[in-house]
Amino acid sequence: MTESTNESMNTTEAPQETPIPAPRPKPQVAAPVPEVDDAAAAAAAKWGRVDDEGNVWLRSSGNDAERIVGQYTIDGSDKDALGLYVRRYLDLENEVSLLEARLANISPEEISASIKALTEQLREPAVVGDVEALRKRVESLEGAAEERRAQVKAEREEAKKASVAERTAIVEAAEAVAAQDPANTHWKNSRAELTNLLEQWKYAQRHSPRIDRTTEEELWKRFSSARTTFDRHRRQFFSQRDSERKEITARKEALIARAEAIADSTDWGPTSGQFRELMNEWKRAGRMNKREDDALWERFSAAQNRFYEARNAYNAEIDEEFAANRDRKLELLAEAEKLLPVTDIDYAKAQIRAIGERWDAIGRVPRADMQRTEGRMRDIETQIRDAESEQWKNSDPEKDERSAGMAEQLQHLIDELETQIAQAREAGDEKKVKEYEDALAARKAWLSAVQGD
Repeated sequence: MTESTNESMNTTEAPQETPIPAPRPKPQVAAPVPEVDDAAAAAAAKWGRVDDEGNVWLRSSGNDAERIVGQYTIDGSDKDALGLYVRRYLDLENEVSLLEARLANISPEEISASIKALTEQLREPAVVGDVEALRKRVESLEGAAEERRAQVKAEREEAKKASVAERTAIVEAAEAVAAQDPANTHWKNSRAELTNLLEQWKYAQRHSPRIDRTTEEELWKRFSSARTTFDRHRRQFFSQRDSERKEITARKEALIARAEAIADSTDWGPTSGQFRELMNEWKRAGRMNKREDDALWERFSAAQNRFYEARNAYNAEIDEEFAANRDRKLELLAEAEKLLPVTDIDYAKAQIRAIGERWDAIGRVPRADMQRTEGRMRDIETQIRDAESEQWKNSDPEKDERSAGMAEQLQHLIDELETQIAQAREAGDEKKVKEYEDALAARKAWLSAVQGD
């Protein structure tokens, strides 16, 4: 139990701890002596000797020169004396062999450092063995090391090219994003794409092979320029869109004001035309974001609806008032239908004239019934006139030739006026109805005169 724990226990005394005996030290085990190849050791031992004074000599290859590499106690045997220095030689030989084996897998810098270290060790080594042979093996590694340097250099150049290509692809992708048409750019997705490309650049900078500073600066300048261009286009796009939104809003606010100004008008025909023109202007005014556009449309539509609902209520009241006229005109139509097919021209003309006088005296009918009343009556009148014309052609060709041109012109004018009267009534323009009816009466009088009625 720790001292801090004892202090926190106010009323209870800490129990007496039982001392733990210290662990017994483990016996030291001598490091294993590496096994020595007897044949290799015997071959190396041939290059040395031990004199009577315990000096260990190394013989050089190719000559009889010798040098002392160490001493050994006289109590030991010559074999023991040589064995120590032979093992040292074999250790050096193992280092050379290991470097030869690793040559293709280590860096040129490590190769050079290893060769330099071995060369230094072999300068005056305190060993017994064929030192000259080791020196030649180490010297021969220089050629292999140079090949390795060239290989590594080529590999590094290829890796550098790949790294440049990788960075270039990132830059070109960023430039492609920046080169998009602002009108068709999905800004949120494009901005996320640029952010992802920036992360790719940072990752390549940390983990890909390094490229020369000039190339990296040029590529980064292009990448940074693409991001700047994208941001500028984005700002310009939203600034322009905001300006357009304000212009569209101003135009639609003006249209709403005009619509609200005439929403309570009871001049049904002209006001209906004004609302149609306002609607055309609204369509040409442009669109902005849906929420704001819908809010403006709701106000404009409310003004329209107020007018049209009042007009519809008025027309419904008028139509109800004219319902009795419709029923009376339908009775006259049934009477006029009996004149068809025309067999007695004079009788039919006299009857349709009398029916027409009563028809005009009745007055207007509901708009929904105009076609089946006014339209049908015109059809009957037309059939009677056609029958009369056909009779004239058969009985008096010369008279027909004299009056046909003027009669046709007058009839064309009458048909046009009847159509205009129906349209003016539908629009609720009573002033135009009166004007067209006066003109129609005059044309009908002229036509009767031409036809000899």
